[in-house]
Amino acid sequence: MRRRIDQLQSPTAALLLGLGLALASVIAYSAYIAAQMRSLRALQTEMVDRNRRDSLQLLRIQNDLNSLALAMRDMLDSHEPYPLTAWVAQFRRIRSDLEAALHLEQQLAAGRRSPEQQVYLARSLAQFWDAADRIFSLARAGKENEARDQIRLSLQARQAALTTAVARLLVENNEVEQQAVARIGAIYDRVERRVYLFLAATLLALLLTSVYLIWSNRRLFARLAMLSQQRSDLARKLIATQESTLRYISRELHDDFGQVLTAIGSILARAERQTLSSNSQLLESIREAREVAQATLDKVRDLSQALHPVVLDETGLESVLDGYIPTVERQSGIAISYEKQGAAFPVESPVAIQVYRILQEALNNVSRHSGSARAWVRLCYRPAELQLEVEDRGAGFDPEGARKGLGLVAMRERAALLGGRIDFLRPAEGGTLVRLRVPVEGTGHDKTKNLDFAS
Repeated sequence: MRRRIDQLQSPTAALLLGLGLALASVIAYSAYIAAQMRSLRALQTEMVDRNRRDSLQLLRIQNDLNSLALAMRDMLDSHEPYPLTAWVAQFRRIRSDLEAALHLEQQLAAGRRSPEQQVYLARSLAQFWDAADRIFSLARAGKENEARDQIRLSLQARQAALTTAVARLLVENNEVEQQAVARIGAIYDRVERRVYLFLAATLLALLLTSVYLIWSNRRLFARLAMLSQQRSDLARKLIATQESTLRYISRELHDDFGQVLTAIGSILARAERQTLSSNSQLLESIREAREVAQATLDKVRDLSQALHPVVLDETGLESVLDGYIPTVERQSGIAISYEKQGAAFPVESPVAIQVYRILQEALNNVSRHSGSARAWVRLCYRPAELQLEVEDRGAGFDPEGARKGLGLVAMRERAALLGGRIDFLRPAEGGTLVRLRVPVEGTGHDKTKNLDFAS
């Protein structure tokens, strides 16, 4: 049986492998999600946010260029009473803001815009300010008309070219932002698909693991049930062999040895009657031999009764207990109170011998281990069960240690073979209470079950 138990394959290895694969999948997927989140963060920081700030600077530049266009329109208005030099301060202020905006815009666009575009914008703006400086120089020299002609021919054209270039850059920024938004959406879609795939794979792995676990447990429990049944069958056979052997020895002692001792006693009785009274010494020896033979016969009968009470097969359980309990009381010196309750019903011999053996073991424990001077035996006939209780007020025992005692194990096995239950309890008053409960169908009273332990 131990070899069969060792052959039971535990699903632990497969479950650990599945757990390792699940953990590896979770770690790998977490790393993938972390990488995708870093990519999204970089895309949003490096492209979208930076592109928006760059667009704000381009809008700032465009706004300054529009302010220059409005100023040049006012400078060309013939109805303006102010000379051209009156716009020098306004141009200087716009120039300062434009240069600051252009500097920030070049920093934000670095690495994303071609060098030619940056050089063109900076050069065009520098040429614009060179032209503006020449116009204001002409105006300060009193050449207002020539300065206005230069505004119409050169300065407005350069401003328009700058405005067009800035507008083109804004369009490019919008396109880049749209592309970034599309890329972010693609990343989100890809991550979402991976999430669904991962969840599906995880659920599938859990389903397969659960199915395997259920299958393994059912297989394991089926084998354990088979081994338990084999153990029960083996215990039944061992107990049956034991009872058969004890019955055989009991009959041999009762029939053969008992008859021999009875015959010896009869011979000695005849020899005693035939011996002359004058030979008192021989007569005394014969009388002593006959007494020894009678004492030996009584011991053989007691031993035969203890091994297997013959009256159990003839008169039943209750009669055996009526004779056995006073014998134990006389031999052990323990005062035993014997109570019977309920309406008695017949108990088949194979069942009765098991109840008798359990009572024997319980009273032996009281005599050997409890140290109690009193004990109580109760035999209760209930509508649904037969109940036997043995109680003492002794030292009691450790329930954990009780699981290891051979006698107590045998008591449990016998109770299990009867389909009943045995409990080892500690009463509130102290000591030990052994309670055996056998269902009615286990006693053979309903004739639905036949336990032939002695076959």
